[in-house]
Amino acid sequence: MGNPYLSDLDKNEANYQPLTPITYLERSATTYPTRPAVVHGEMTRSYAELYARCRQLGSALTARGIGSGDTVAIVCANIPPMIEAHYGVPMTRAVLNTINYRLSAKEIAFILDHGEAKVLMVDKEFSALCKEALRECDAKPIVIDIDDPEYDGPGERIGEIEYEDFIASGDADFEWLLPEDEWDAISLNYTSGTTGNPKGVVYHNRGAYLLAMGNVVTASMGRHPVYLWTVPMFHCNGWCFTWSISIQTGTHVCLRRVESGTMFDAISKYGVTHLCGAPVVMGMLINASDEDRKPLDHMVEFFTAAAPPPAAVLAQMKTAGFNVTHLYGLTETYGPAVVNAWHDEWDDLPEDEQAAVKARQGVRYAVLEDLSVRDPETMAEVPKDGETMGEVMFRGNVVMKGYLKNPNASREAFEGGWFRSGDLGVWHPDNYIQLKDRSKDIIISGGENISSIEVEDALYKHAAISACGVVGKSDEKWGETPVAFIETKPGETLTPEDVISHCREYLAGYKVPRLIVFTELPKTSTGKIQKFKLRDKANAL
Repeated sequence: MGNPYLSDLDKNEANYQPLTPITYLERSATTYPTRPAVVHGEMTRSYAELYARCRQLGSALTARGIGSGDTVAIVCANIPPMIEAHYGVPMTRAVLNTINYRLSAKEIAFILDHGEAKVLMVDKEFSALCKEALRECDAKPIVIDIDDPEYDGPGERIGEIEYEDFIASGDADFEWLLPEDEWDAISLNYTSGTTGNPKGVVYHNRGAYLLAMGNVVTASMGRHPVYLWTVPMFHCNGWCFTWSISIQTGTHVCLRRVESGTMFDAISKYGVTHLCGAPVVMGMLINASDEDRKPLDHMVEFFTAAAPPPAAVLAQMKTAGFNVTHLYGLTETYGPAVVNAWHDEWDDLPEDEQAAVKARQGVRYAVLEDLSVRDPETMAEVPKDGETMGEVMFRGNVVMKGYLKNPNASREAFEGGWFRSGDLGVWHPDNYIQLKDRSKDIIISGGENISSIEVEDALYKHAAISACGVVGKSDEKWGETPVAFIETKPGETLTPEDVISHCREYLAGYKVPRLIVFTELPKTSTGKIQKFKLRDKANAL
């Protein structure tokens, strides 16, 4: 007889459309055309205006021959043209490559060549950087200057046309294109390249659509949220919130400079409901001066990734008016794909126990099909005992297509049918995962594994420490010994003896750092501490 559901029930235009986050903008623009979509300085644009400008951008790119499989690169701050690029570029079936403006000219040149950029849009602030990159690369993209009226610093026009003039040449009624297949690439994001040239992570339309929706579900975003841009939009496409905000017809509040004063001003003025940020952003908010700080009349939802916030920081954030939710993910998972989903009964736990629970990375997003902790050699699941360490692995539709033009790296990342994160962690009995370290960051001293995260957590319990990073230093006797690099809070002084004595209260003797270094910590553009630089410093001591 066969399966009756496989005959005469075919895909057609009426019952199947490839998923793409562009449709989120179209819906909001036609449903709530007058709602504010973008705020930047004194300028506010409605959803109808944002949609029209994105279509103009798509139309103008199409007129220049840009289409399926072409790469459109942009080096830009968190300003309106960056948001428009997230919709206007994929409207042509081209691929958006948002580039980290804190990279060197040499690194940007590599990305332009590797991604075969056909167009490069350049924020005036980064014109000198991009001018040098263009001299070093072989790619010859069409260069479009972005002259932001909110920027009054140095810079020059290095392109053939300014952005506003470019989109003015486009049609606001442009009939944009759905992807031919939702598996088609929508964006290209480069990893940090800490161990050589960066790898190009390719996102598809389906994954971007789903992760954007996953953010809304995870953040419990109601209708018309107000989102403050502190995470760089070049980082995992702003954790895909560039597309998420359109789902609930929210307002993008652009922020060219992430500073405590500008953040509090924006939150107060626009009624910001949500923002994301690295630990460094939390530090700015809780350490803000009385002059910069403003009392908030509502609780703001704050989502953070990277290292779990220490208990003291969580308490200070709550006092300042922010409810912190811990997320976890990688560039290869479209940004955050794991959340520390809170249980109401945890509210009754003592503060230190709450902090311990909140420090765990958590469980999978609703749009991630599977999350596991496995032995990287045997691929067997580790016991859910909160102690046995394994590698955190992902499987699902919000995992990248792969690395551009790097089949070997893609094959290694997907070996065994899972995406291997390179992060080491444990699985708790309640299914929550907790990171213990990056596989390359684990410190092996005298045959014993030392989690740098565990040591850092102990350090953060000291009230005078604002930031720290722990790495291993080569040692003839022990193999490696832990070294702690520390930033103290303004006005605070510590001695190495103070720090070591403090650590002994929380750690086994072999885990206590042997060397304490007080210094400014090297950080990435998203506020993550660069452990590879600390390892170099430690081994040079």
